[in-house]
Amino acid sequence: MKPASLLVGCLLLAAARAAPADPAAATAVADPKKQELQVQAQPGDAVTRAKKSLEYGIGGGGGNGGWDDSYGGGQQAGGYGGGDDHHDHHEHHEPKVECHKKLAWKTEWKQIWRTEKKQIWRTEKKQIWRTEKKQIWRTEKKQIWRTEKKQIWRTEKKQIWRTEKKQIWKTEWKKIQVPVWKEIQVPAWKEIQVPDWKKIQVPIWKEIQVPAWKEIKVPDWKTIQVPIWKEVQVPIWKEIQVPDWKKIWVPVWEKIWVEEPSHGWDEHDEHGHGHTKKVWKKKLVWKPEWKKIWRTEKKQAWITEKKQAWKEEQIQIWRTEKKQIWLSKKVQDFKEESVQIWRTEKKQIWVPKKVLEWKTEWKSIQVPDWKEIQVPDWKEIQVPDWKEIQVPDWKEIQVPDWKEIQVPDWKEIQVPDWKEIQVPDWKKIQVPVWEKVCVTKEIVEHHDHHESHGWN
Repeated sequence: MKPASLLVGCLLLAAARAAPADPAAATAVADPKKQELQVQAQPGDAVTRAKKSLEYGIGGGGGNGGWDDSYGGGQQAGGYGGGDDHHDHHEHHEPKVECHKKLAWKTEWKQIWRTEKKQIWRTEKKQIWRTEKKQIWRTEKKQIWRTEKKQIWRTEKKQIWRTEKKQIWKTEWKKIQVPVWKEIQVPAWKEIQVPDWKKIQVPIWKEIQVPAWKEIKVPDWKTIQVPIWKEVQVPIWKEIQVPDWKKIWVPVWEKIWVEEPSHGWDEHDEHGHGHTKKVWKKKLVWKPEWKKIWRTEKKQAWITEKKQAWKEEQIQIWRTEKKQIWLSKKVQDFKEESVQIWRTEKKQIWVPKKVLEWKTEWKSIQVPDWKEIQVPDWKEIQVPDWKEIQVPDWKEIQVPDWKEIQVPDWKEIQVPDWKEIQVPDWKKIQVPVWEKVCVTKEIVEHHDHHESHGWN
């Protein structure tokens, strides 16, 4: 059988045999299941104390009856225990004091832990870019001739139907002036050719010797600057980790000896007044501690880099010089000669000439008219076509060179973050407490022999 079921049965039997004088106590005894549920609902040490008070406070084997001073019990409550058979003749006429338990709720403060967010600094790795020199092949452009296809527009003929106006003729009569030509003689001048002599200068060629300069190639030496690569030491800054100490605060629980009020019942305090008692309690204190951290510092280092320098070299070249020579040259000269020419002269002659005269006549004429017809025609359209042409282009060649590149690297940085911490706090709770209630009764004298089972 479970202890809870045994406890409920005992409470029901006690309620049936003895009726308490206090209505509150009767309610507490008559409804033990509700008490048990209320006790089970309390957290922590309060539940343990309530269960112990229920287990040891009702019956027992005499003596104290399971109550101690802190729960308002007292030694007088032990008279309800027992279980031995006896004969009570009730010969005393003094008033009898009956004490019973009353369940009350006491307010207490319980320490709880509340979750809060605290800002901390978290170390993260951030990607940075470090500059390094890397040998690369630099692309240079060299001019070449590349064959490309160029889009051109070629003219083609496309047959279409064009609306045209065709001229037709219709006959009409019209009064016109008809010209009549009459021939007459008129004077005129005619150009004739007459022979004559003219003196002219005739060019001739005469050969002479003239001085000239001829360019010749003479070997010579020239000093030039040749680029070379020279290794030099360049200072840089390198990040290193240096140990350091940081002061932090750590929560620590300390036990302290404090006095707190007590509401128990003992033989030294007859009227049930509260008194103090000393207990050990935990107190949260913050103690400083030194935590080892790593601090980033910059340290100077030397790296080897290649630097371009120039050195002098002698190369053989060909120098151009001028040398005097004699050349044959033809010079133009002129001599005088007489040539026959034809001179133009004017001579008067008589030529026939037609003079226009007009006379009126009726004449049938064809008057033009227009008629629209559809005629085939060819339309020139532009058709895209491709033509191969030679265009100058640049060809990329690879030349060794040095290039500064960005190399990914990692750097530790401090970023803000939130950390959940437990902060002590106090919560008000209701704790069940058994209080002792005493009632005075008058006893009526009678002689009744009965068997007692330990419950009055």
